[in-house]
Amino acid sequence: MNLTRAQRYLLSLCSGILLSISFPFTGSITPLVFIGFVPLLFLSEDLQTKSKGGWHLFIQSYLAFLIFNLGTTWWVANSSFVGALLAFVFNTLFMSLTFVLFHVVKKGLRSNWAIWTLIPLWISFEYFHFNWELSWPWLTLGNFFSIRTSWIQWYEFTGVFGGSLWVLSVNILLFLWIRSVWIQKKKKWNNWLIFSLFMFVLPIVFSWKKLPILPFKGARLYTVAVAQPNVDPYNEKFALGTSNEQQLQRFFKLAKTVVDSTTDLVVGPETAISQGFIESRLQGLSFYPYIVSEMKKWGDAELLIGASTAELFDTKHSRASVPIPGQRMYYESYNSSLLIPNKGEPSFIHKSKLVPGVEMIPFSNLFPFLEDLAIENGGTSGTLGIEKQPKVFRAKEILAPIVCYESIYGDFVSNQVRQGASILTVITNDGWWGDSPGYKQHFSFSALRAIENRRWVVRSANTGKSGVFDEFGHIVKETEYWKDAAFQQAVPTLRRITFYTEHGDFIGVISVLLLLLILSTTIVKLVLSKKKSVSLD
Repeated sequence: MNLTRAQRYLLSLCSGILLSISFPFTGSITPLVFIGFVPLLFLSEDLQTKSKGGWHLFIQSYLAFLIFNLGTTWWVANSSFVGALLAFVFNTLFMSLTFVLFHVVKKGLRSNWAIWTLIPLWISFEYFHFNWELSWPWLTLGNFFSIRTSWIQWYEFTGVFGGSLWVLSVNILLFLWIRSVWIQKKKKWNNWLIFSLFMFVLPIVFSWKKLPILPFKGARLYTVAVAQPNVDPYNEKFALGTSNEQQLQRFFKLAKTVVDSTTDLVVGPETAISQGFIESRLQGLSFYPYIVSEMKKWGDAELLIGASTAELFDTKHSRASVPIPGQRMYYESYNSSLLIPNKGEPSFIHKSKLVPGVEMIPFSNLFPFLEDLAIENGGTSGTLGIEKQPKVFRAKEILAPIVCYESIYGDFVSNQVRQGASILTVITNDGWWGDSPGYKQHFSFSALRAIENRRWVVRSANTGKSGVFDEFGHIVKETEYWKDAAFQQAVPTLRRITFYTEHGDFIGVISVLLLLLILSTTIVKLVLSKKKSVSLD
């Protein structure tokens, strides 16, 4: 290969555009993701042939991944321009560094099979992105198929990393085919094409075999009512003068249009009780008797709703603890799920996976001054308190409360299912992003959690979309965006444990182990090569 600089930048542009328009709701041309990395692979090949350093690849791959990030998640800027800017810059940086590392490894190993190291390297990056404080796994390659659920029924074995493995494998095979035909001019080029087509088609055919022919039968039906109160998060939900009583009246007015004697659970959105309160004082607050009186009209139905809460401590409880001026006490704020049963005491579970920059300041435990950079997005700002481990509510059924951002984390949800959750409940507030691809993408990701764990998902979103997904990721109910809505749905309580539920992100763990092996091998080979060249001199 002998590409000019302009041609290399054109390849970068092509990769960025292909990845952007194949992502859900920013094009949704899903098959294009299978060629999205091909231009970048040719770019790497050309630079390796010319023995140019990783800096050239970094600049050109940065362009590709910046286009990818901007093209798919530009809507983050509707909530916070500064937060979006940081997300674009750093996420692009991490993707580019990962691809440059692949280039260095490939160059160091000098082996035909070295191109396949892209798979464990990229999946290791995605795995780390699920498990550190700058976590932003929205653009995980396996998420591209959230609107193609008939293609990925095998996610019950692999989770989204199986999708990433699939995407990267087909990209590499197509690159090898194109290189054989156009660059190396080999006659026996059909093998790579056959392998790539086989790799593309086989998972889809297997997935079709997994789809149900008959409607689901056999499990106990649990009737869930969902209310979508449609409170503007910018001008109403957290506005001065707004009371919890006002917002609860709006919620209960909607709920009573669908609740009847068969209802087991009523679900409200994230921070439906938006004005913060001390959890231990809930039953003494003025709005609590109103909740109880409204629930009595339902019969036996229980209530699962989001709330902004806080708790007091005599000593610093965690990095989220804030000293109270003039007192020897600390308070800690939470984004919580609240379950109020028809009998027994209310219980809280705090959100564990926090949005970086909005609910949590990354690394502020090491650098406390970073808390001053917190982005206020309604309610509180700065780092919130969390649950150290995923938890479930034990009500009439065992429920998995999944708050907003947590619904992107497959292993987090599977942990809740391992604790016995038979229904997944997502409560969220997607109104921050406006009428953009953001809320549509977030809605579609719930289908992935349904397939991975073979559980029905009930979703209540403040401004929409609310809905219900069956265990195959099919949409059973779906509301419109930015409209008041309420519905009721009978949901089967399923208990089968899938391979993914039991083993979680095992593909990510294996990839990290392979990454360590690959890096060790590369370093040894480079050292030996250097010693050999020195001895020859």
